[in-house]
Amino acid sequence: MLKTFAKLCAATGIAAIISGAAFAQEYTFKFQSSDPAGNPNFELQKGWTEQVAEATDGKVKIELLPVGSIVEHQETQDAIAAGILDGHITDTSYFAGKDAAFGLIANPVGAWSSPQQMFDFINEGGGKELMNELLNPYGLQFIGATTPGLEAFVSAVPLEGVDDLKGLKMRAPEGLVQQVFAAAGAAPVNLPGSEVFTSLDKGVIEAADYSVFSTNQAQGLHDVAPHPVYPGFHSMPLVEVSMNKQKWDALPEDIQATLEQTVRDFAQHQVKTLSEADEKAVAQAKEGGEITVHNWSDEERAKFRSIATGEWEKVAERSANAKKVYETLTTYLKEKGLIQ
Repeated sequence: MLKTFAKLCAATGIAAIISGAAFAQEYTFKFQSSDPAGNPNFELQKGWTEQVAEATDGKVKIELLPVGSIVEHQETQDAIAAGILDGHITDTSYFAGKDAAFGLIANPVGAWSSPQQMFDFINEGGGKELMNELLNPYGLQFIGATTPGLEAFVSAVPLEGVDDLKGLKMRAPEGLVQQVFAAAGAAPVNLPGSEVFTSLDKGVIEAADYSVFSTNQAQGLHDVAPHPVYPGFHSMPLVEVSMNKQKWDALPEDIQATLEQTVRDFAQHQVKTLSEADEKAVAQAKEGGEITVHNWSDEERAKFRSIATGEWEKVAERSANAKKVYETLTTYLKEKGLIQ
């Protein structure tokens, strides 16, 4: 009977089909983003999934869902570990409630003056190894990092450096961002994003931590706060691309390497695209005489970092992992001459 089946396979080409299928195994994954559908970041992330399919000759297919599709944005880590999701593209700071280390590595306020500085730390300075030390115990594997870029700073008054922050009435989210600005002498308050424009317009606040320049411009913030600091000096989120560790370990090494490379390529593309949008928005605003852009010197940025490190140290006391992030980060910054 087996011989008859073998002859039939040879005659009909079924054996070749079976053999080909064995070598052309496909992997299908479901990822959830922390960005909504239609958001520029989400659209760029969808482009990454297309790049993955092309780079793997169709072997890896990733379905990307917008925020909240399966679980809430702060629940994706648990969902991945449980196999409800296969992966996510999300701001690492959403998991700071589990371990302060996630918050510190996700947005060490004042650390970076450009996306490339953060990418260098992640890819060459021990950052990716550190991320896996944090994520592996939760059942996740870190593939790589991206970011929408360094956020510009919105201000109704001229700000040329750290001294100008003293007494500044400003909006800042709770947590490390607020801590650092308070340590720099500002008077931060917690306001929802929906109230920033009105609060600036009425003089309730003088400045705000909000978003990247092009977004600030599109939402009319420069109409009431015409002294932005650009490029920004404070906040730049680490957006991780991670997946279920067991499923990662089951992938062939060449597929793993391809996924890591596509994330690095995607990160550069995202930063370039959004940076170009910012530059265009800055040029348009300048042409209209609407704003005065303030670009802090390296010296002033270093001063702000110095203040920020004192707050990082407080976060480092909250867990052993946070302490390791603090030590790794500050050692790297010192080696690169970014802090004293």
